[in-house]
Amino acid sequence: MATLAAASTLLPLVDPATWILQAALLVGIQTGVGAVARRVPLARPVTVLVQALAALLMLTLMFARQEALGGLLPSPAVFDRFGDLLSAGGQDVSRFAIPAPVTDGIRLMLVGGVLAVGLLVDALAVTYRSAAPAGLPLLALYSVAAGLSDGGSRWLWFLAAAGGFLLLLLAEGRERLAQWGRIFADRSRPGSAPYSPAVGGTAVAPVRTGRRIGVLALGIALVVPAVLPSMSGGLLESARERNAGSGGDGGKITAVRPEVSLQDSLNQPENRTVLTYTTDTEETQELYMRIVALDDFDGSTWKSSERRITSIPEPMPTPKGLAPEVKTQTVRTKISAAGWYAQDWLPMPYPANRVGINGKWRFEPEGRTLVGYQGQTTRGVRYQVESLLVEPTARQLRQAPEPAPEIEREYTRVPDSLPSVVHETARRVTRGATDDYQRAVKLQDWFAREGGFRYDTQVRSGTGSAAIANFLENKEGFCIHFSYSMAAMARTLGIPARVAVGFIPGAAEGDGSIAVGLQDAHAWPELYFEGVGWTRFEPTPTRGTTPSYARQDAPDRDADPSERLPDPGQDASPSPSPSASDQCTPEEKRSNPDCGAALPAADSGAGSGGFPAETVAAVTGGVLLALLLPSLPLLWRTRKRARRLREPPAGAGPDAVAASVVAVWRELLDSGWDFGIVPEDSATPRTAAARIARIGELGEAETEAAHRVALAVERVLYAPAPRGAESAGPAEGLADEVRRVRAGLWEAAPRRLRLRALLLPPSTVRALWAASSWWAAVRRRATPRLRRA
Repeated sequence: MATLAAASTLLPLVDPATWILQAALLVGIQTGVGAVARRVPLARPVTVLVQALAALLMLTLMFARQEALGGLLPSPAVFDRFGDLLSAGGQDVSRFAIPAPVTDGIRLMLVGGVLAVGLLVDALAVTYRSAAPAGLPLLALYSVAAGLSDGGSRWLWFLAAAGGFLLLLLAEGRERLAQWGRIFADRSRPGSAPYSPAVGGTAVAPVRTGRRIGVLALGIALVVPAVLPSMSGGLLESARERNAGSGGDGGKITAVRPEVSLQDSLNQPENRTVLTYTTDTEETQELYMRIVALDDFDGSTWKSSERRITSIPEPMPTPKGLAPEVKTQTVRTKISAAGWYAQDWLPMPYPANRVGINGKWRFEPEGRTLVGYQGQTTRGVRYQVESLLVEPTARQLRQAPEPAPEIEREYTRVPDSLPSVVHETARRVTRGATDDYQRAVKLQDWFAREGGFRYDTQVRSGTGSAAIANFLENKEGFCIHFSYSMAAMARTLGIPARVAVGFIPGAAEGDGSIAVGLQDAHAWPELYFEGVGWTRFEPTPTRGTTPSYARQDAPDRDADPSERLPDPGQDASPSPSPSASDQCTPEEKRSNPDCGAALPAADSGAGSGGFPAETVAAVTGGVLLALLLPSLPLLWRTRKRARRLREPPAGAGPDAVAASVVAVWRELLDSGWDFGIVPEDSATPRTAAARIARIGELGEAETEAAHRVALAVERVLYAPAPRGAESAGPAEGLADEVRRVRAGLWEAAPRRLRLRALLLPPSTVRALWAASSWWAAVRRRATPRLRRA
């Protein structure tokens, strides 16, 4: 009971939770085996060994029955299967977000882990009669769940785990108390029993006292972290409780480090929908769903500063630094969050003016974000956002005045640990720029196009000073690396900068809505320009869209007094003159991001109205390539089989005959591999043939055919004909035997296995091995020549 109570803390991590029933069954059987072994009685180490053996048999029966001897006894293939499942489970854990699906690998990790903890608890508490140390494996089991989950009912799981441990201690204390002999009650208390029997009796008063002590200790463990704010950071304190105050103006929001969860989202195998929204603007490429702003760079990572939160104002204050001269467009968006998506911060376009939402949300003015408190998350919420689409011109950004001193002081700080190469690289990249706007665009384009960087979500998500320097050297990373590095370099140049985290706009659906998935998670730098405010740039290649004002080929129109931004504190009135982009239709804006510049003449470029031969050729080639690529394993395997099963020419010598027999034998092994029977290098030909017949469920004729091929290869390998002797015919008819075995495997295999054997046979991995060996040989031959050169 104590083990299963602690294991229940793992339930929120995966979905569905049916694995706990399997774990309960196996733990119960394992406990029963221990009870029987102690009744025999067996020596203590032997009892633990018998329980471990029973656990291994049960895991084999549940997870590796196909590889086991008789479906139950472990074999070397069983341990290989366990290794494969654990490796796959580790990959699944790193790929999936919580709650993760219960794949075979994850299920083995959960059930096997609970079974191992149950064995330790039973051995310590029962076999070795020491319940207190048994709390250590229970604590380890609880700590895994507490470190990963972030649910509002974490206290409930703590209560279950702690209650199980207290029951364990209570059972041990009760048993020891019963061994003390007769226990007399306090005669001064009315209604007390005179004594308890020595054996099998009930120790009423001492047990009652022990229960009270246990309940009191458990209550203190639950209540103290809640009533003592100074004792923060405990296991019972969730991220939301740390991030939000009690409401009003008294709450504070603390630092957030999203880089790990962002990388997990990008590496999800399935692009699960996080948000769906509809909007009244056609400029959907600018609707980044911003979650949080990271403005504090301490040398180890970028994080959000501790800020005071308030109730949501109506409307929100004017965005900091935004002047009336800058053209804006009011955008209204209706957003729905998925029922499984639980996020403390509310994704919404930036900058928002009004937010219509129900629930417990607070406003953080500096980052203009909304954060939930007292367990409030985005799970299944629906809300409306009125935001501004800010459309500055390149000239307005170029002529932006100096920022206010407090802005410059706070947002240009860099840690002393930042390597000098970061500043030196920033100065080198921006050489020739005359203002902060040009420096920002040069930095962006260097990362996105000119610097030779490569987008890769598998790169380790280090975010400290050393990680930035490594990224500038290795030039491989994902959006975290690009945004963090550009923001740090901008700060070294005196440009106020921070990093925003959220989602790119997503993809349009058939019903007119737009869906945002996990793989749309993104991070981008925001640079501050007085008169415009915090401005988005896009340094990450292949992700998002580069704003029109951030392109080097943005139109540079003649100076217009209406576009000149006022100095900070100077009065300014809205300009009646529209931006040149107002003259563009939405279709022109989508087709030409630089709308506002002179459009090319209609007859420029390629001929108009002619037959698009190049397009047709490209599409045809793409279709043929798309059809050819999936069929490559089938084509390679078919050709390989035909070459192996080719009869040797008449009059061939012993060497040619031997090579033909070996080739036929390899085809037999690969045919079994294609149907799920992985070859074992240590097996003899007869053992391998028997294994193929047994696992492949071959009939009698097919089994005899497999054995004939095995006997032929044994004769060739271990009893070759002497030189000069006539070549016998051990290779005659062997190709037909292999075809007969393959037909038997096809008949016995289920449909799914047949399709895999036909379209994606596992034995095609030999082609990769051969290519790898060839490349290694080429490198070995070429290395001495290169050194001499």
